[in-house]
Parts: sequence; C-alpha cells; structure tokens
Amino acid sequence: MALLNFKKRETQPVGPANEQVESFLRGYSIEVMPRTAEKVEDFRALLPEGTRVYIAHIQGTPIDEMVATAKRLAGDGYAVMPHFPARIIQDAPMLQDWIARYQGEAGVDQALLLAGGVARPVGDFDNSMQLMETGLFDKAGFKRLHVAGHPEGNRDIDPDGGIKNVLQALEWKQDFSERTDAEMALATQFAFDAKPIISWARDLSEAGITLPIHIGIAGPAKLQTLIKFAIACGVGPSLKVLQKRAMDVSKLLLPYEPTDLIAELAAYSAANPDFNITNVHFFPLGGIKANATWAINNGGASGRPANAS
Repeated sequence: MALLNFKKRETQPVGPANEQVESFLRGYSIEVMPRTAEKVEDFRALLPEGTRVYIAHIQGTPIDEMVATAKRLAGDGYAVMPHFPARIIQDAPMLQDWIARYQGEAGVDQALLLAGGVARPVGDFDNSMQLMETGLFDKAGFKRLHVAGHPEGNRDIDPDGGIKNVLQALEWKQDFSERTDAEMALATQFAFDAKPIISWARDLSEAGITLPIHIGIAGPAKLQTLIKFAIACGVGPSLKVLQKRAMDVSKLLLPYEPTDLIAELAAYSAANPDFNITNVHFFPLGGIKANATWAINNGGASGRPANAS
C-alpha cells in the first residue's frame, strides 16, 4: 500500500546511521507472504545479503505457493524461515510432507513454529509444542527453530490477561532447546513502547528463559493501518502510543516510522551487554519496500541491500 509522500524520499538516504542503531539492526529479519512477495520485483535491491525472510502461512494459502516463494527467496541468497502454524496442519503426515517439500525444493532448514491465528484446530495439533514433540524437525536436520513470544501477553493462552500459561509454555520450550541440536529463539509479536518490551525481556531472563529474543517491530505504515493490525493481533498496553499519536493533528496524516522505538531499544542494548534482545524482526505492515527503504536509510551497513554498488 502506498505511503504518503513516500516516493519523494524513496532513494534519499538520511545521512550516517546512528552507530547504536546500526549495531542493533545487524542481522535483522523480515516477514512476507506469497501474495506480497509477488509484488516485489527484486528482493536483492531491498534486503541485505543473507537476510532471514519469514514466510507467513495464512490459512487458505496453498502449500504450493508457500514452497514456490521459499524457492525464489532461497535462490536469491536469503535464509528462508516458513511459518508452521499448528492449528492449520491436519496431522503428522501433512507436517512431514511440508517439511520434505520445503527441504527438497527450496533447501529450507529452519522454521517458525506457532499455534496459528485460527480459533479451532483443523486436525491433531493445537500448539507449537505438539509440533516439536513429533521429532520431525530434528529428524529432518533443521538447524534453527523459532517459537513465538508475546511482550504484552497472549489472551489466546491466558484469557484473564495474566502470564501463567505463557510462562509455563516458555519454560517447556526452554527445556526443549536444551534437548534439540537446533538453535532456538523467540520471535515476538510487534509492540510500540520500549519500556514494556525491556521489562518483559528482563522478566524472562530472571525466570530462567535464556532463549535469544528477536523483537517484533512494525515497519513504516499509515497510522490507521497500524491501529487496525494492532487491534487484530491483540497488541495491548503499547497501543496507547498509537492512540496518543492519533490525537496529534500534526502527526495524524504522517506515516508512522519505528525510528524512536528502535533508537531507544538500541541505546538500552548498547548500555547493557547482557540484554537478551539480540535481533530485530520486522513486520512490513506498510509494505516490504517501505520497510526495507527505512532500514537502508537508517541502518547504515546493516541495511545495505545485496546488490548495492
């Protein structure tokens, strides 16, 4: 979707990157869907060499389209991480077939395992732990497995707004990470306020959850778009950041950019070497091109696209 006045600054870098931001953005990842990937003529003009690209699997998307997108991205030199949403996978044979197709046709050896955004499972699986328990990813030699994290809670797991069930699930995943040869990390839902993110990350560390955190960040987008996605995805307290912005007439019509949020997280990370947020994961809610261009303009070497001269 088009962003207000975006073309006027599309290829205009904004100057030297903040060193802390450049470091914090190193090795960032980004999420695409097959239908959005189709609109991108050349990923190498947008994303750094070797960027990890998650492929979101929305219910109803044929596996053929998912695998074709994975094959294209892998052919361009990117590390492909498809979603495996438990609640849209019928049974273990279907899961094994998906793994085999991704691996055989696109060379995929990493996956994001999550429950999925549907209320009722279509088959045998209800959560990501059940997918891991099949042993199929280890059997296939997957080198990296990511699981979901929720800095502002998850009412699908804890309907009362607490964190008891989420924490128990994370403890199970922490234990599993010590039993598998695959590297594991938490890839989180997006949020808009640095303070709750930092507090959540610290709380996990104190609870013995040492999985690296890849923090979800919403890319540049219209404010109305972000509010719609935030409500749909259950973003909690930090939604107030967007609502406050919506009340500022001077900002209402301008695209939101994650500049301030990332600068605050980057500064905290630089001052706290033991901070467990290790990577940024972008949700390009305003479009892949808009998100990648923001990273190019703000990330220095960390945002430089693969085919940059």
